[in-house]
Amino acid sequence: MTVTDTAASKLDKSAKIFVAGHRGLVGSAVVRRLRTLGYTNLILRSHSELDLTNQSAVKTFFSIEKPQYVILAAAKVGGIHANNTYPADFITINLQIQTNVIDSAYRYGVKKLLFLGSSCIYPKHAPQPIPESALLTGPLEPTNEWYAVAKIAGIKMCQAYRLQYKWDAISAMPTNLYGPNDNFHPENSHVLPALMRRFHEAKVSGAKEVVVWGTGSPLREFLHVDDLADAVVFLLENYSDIGHVNVGSGKEVSIKELAELVKEVVGFEGELVWDSSKPDGTPRKLMDSSTLAKLGWEPKISLRDGLVGTYQWYVTTQ
Repeated sequence: MTVTDTAASKLDKSAKIFVAGHRGLVGSAVVRRLRTLGYTNLILRSHSELDLTNQSAVKTFFSIEKPQYVILAAAKVGGIHANNTYPADFITINLQIQTNVIDSAYRYGVKKLLFLGSSCIYPKHAPQPIPESALLTGPLEPTNEWYAVAKIAGIKMCQAYRLQYKWDAISAMPTNLYGPNDNFHPENSHVLPALMRRFHEAKVSGAKEVVVWGTGSPLREFLHVDDLADAVVFLLENYSDIGHVNVGSGKEVSIKELAELVKEVVGFEGELVWDSSKPDGTPRKLMDSSTLAKLGWEPKISLRDGLVGTYQWYVTTQ
């Protein structure tokens, strides 16, 4: 693994940086972090301004704007239900976005690109904690393989351009994320925002109990999106190598502990009931983030503090 000289590698604060997907959970956090650090020349485009699935529009954008750095956080994302219902959309749209942005970034002189993937790239039965070397060692989780295959192709595309063109493209794979701008939709949100919404609605309505599926025993890892954004900028400034890098908190929490913590943060005083007739899902999912730790980065936001801030954001934006 290569760490470039830190003093020499700090980017010019006026460098043109294109953050693709700046309105999403990850992209918005990356923009916040870059601005906090004093970066002044961010290039941002909404979907209506630039359709990243349109190859000619992407080429035109790069030829005119000529960004120096690209952070590719744009993707079509969704839960199990969405992946099962729209598999063609998940594989096609993500492949189109990645191919268009990565290829145009190279062809129009971008110095460095960071591609963001997801922990779902790993095999369903990967060793725990999951090291980067587990990639492509077994079958994927069938419920989101369309999205995962696209993300794996993105990693391989970055590696291929590095090998063939000696171009500086790197990839980061975050664990389960949460924070401001998360999706709190009742049907297709992930476990943490879903719990937060349900406890909040139960508190507001004065419900006596909240029923949660399963036994609460599965172990999960969560990373605040502002920590991810900090890691993204750290990697952009300090890392240059062919291997993708896991970005996790390194801390496990059971779904039961998580639910009790969310209940406390929200201030729901009713009962938490577990429906053990419902499935639990994968018993454990933790990423091995030791590569990133050795490079000198570690997360800073505790789960409790992160949940408090996320709930404040949720309440003020509903």
